Amino acid sequence: MSPIQDVASPNLFAAAFPADGFPQYIWEGTTPADLPKRAWTTETTHRDGQQGGLPLTTEQGLKIYDLMGAFTGQSGALRQAEFFVYRPADRAMLEGALERWRGGHHPVEPTTWIRATRKDAELVAGLGVRETGMLASASDYHTFHKFTPGGRTQAARTYLDAVQAVLDAGLRPRLHLEDATRAPREFILPFVEEVQKLAAAFPEAQSPKFRICDTMGVGLPLENVAWPRSVPGMVRELRAAGVPSELLEFHPHNDTHLIVANCLAAVMAGCAAINGTLLGKGERSGNAPLEGVLLHLVGMGLSEQSNFRALNELADLYTEMGQGVPAKYPLYGRDAHRTRAGIHADGLNKFWPMYAPFDIPALLGRPLEVSLTKDSGIAGLIFLVKQHTGRELSKDHAGLQALHAELVAEFDAGRQTAVEWEELAERVTGLL
Repeated sequence: MSPIQDVASPNLFAAAFPADGFPQYIWEGTTPADLPKRAWTTETTHRDGQQGGLPLTTEQGLKIYDLMGAFTGQSGALRQAEFFVYRPADRAMLEGALERWRGGHHPVEPTTWIRATRKDAELVAGLGVRETGMLASASDYHTFHKFTPGGRTQAARTYLDAVQAVLDAGLRPRLHLEDATRAPREFILPFVEEVQKLAAAFPEAQSPKFRICDTMGVGLPLENVAWPRSVPGMVRELRAAGVPSELLEFHPHNDTHLIVANCLAAVMAGCAAINGTLLGKGERSGNAPLEGVLLHLVGMGLSEQSNFRALNELADLYTEMGQGVPAKYPLYGRDAHRTRAGIHADGLNKFWPMYAPFDIPALLGRPLEVSLTKDSGIAGLIFLVKQHTGRELSKDHAGLQALHAELVAEFDAGRQTAVEWEELAERVTGLL
């Protein structure tokens, strides 16, 4: 056996895993060269969230908007939220959000989303926003088979006409390059160049933004992959085409399970903004879960920490709306911090950071939990008793041993459901 060095105290990698914060990125050598100085997120619950099956009343939409403000505070972590403008309820949400934002009582700027047509551009001209997103489908899947049977040139002309109308209205255009990760370089790069030429005659405040949309979730977080699937590769080409980091966004979907990895790859290649939704609501498999992205941006030192505890109220609101968070959804799912394994419960009893990635109760406002099953052992029972009564019983406590034996008998008799504290409370009282 090769020699292993014994030490007097454990190496818990405190710089990477601080006791009072999220895990930190410790770079080997120098900081990655293309990393932006700051990175942030923008929200699309009122647009893509609704599009993905989250119908909102005006009251619900404004409650969600207010919770966005409570989450980000003065951190600058979440900077904008985009709204539909086609239905009366959406217009009312936008007007309520603008009223809050203009009054200086809300940190998240409302923007709009339209199709890239002159008619839609004229629709948002007088709404009071400073910026509008514009759907500019970029792949041949779309330009040949959806909006413009005339092909790429006709698509570009239609979009550029709308961009001109938005610029003339005094707004900043934000071009959503739909299906970019299946789009030809020969369309995207010339189109971006033409948009930049149009905007050159207007004030800097109207400099166009470009949003790379991984619409079908087929982008890859890898460098050495051919166009169009390499997310960092596309970011770098747009940066080389003169798009500054702060005017570049990435908007992915989770169809192939790579959503957060792709977000981080985009940031590391020089994209400063990630567009998604808090708690990952959105079309099909969902948008980028911004709380997950921001956890990593904080770890990279690119974002100030926001109030992650505020999202418990958002999760509760979605549950009330019948749009609840899945039980095993990371960070905020009912079972996200729940173990049913005896070996894990034993670890929590001995040194709880052993089975927690960071201080869950302090940073998220959520408890570490144990549910009792046939695999939980007496350690799970010890954890629950201590958590709910403050009493730490030993494994050889007679009453505890008797209660554990009763539970084992129930599972051996065929019980399949877990035992929760509510069922145990009275039985434990008798032990103490």
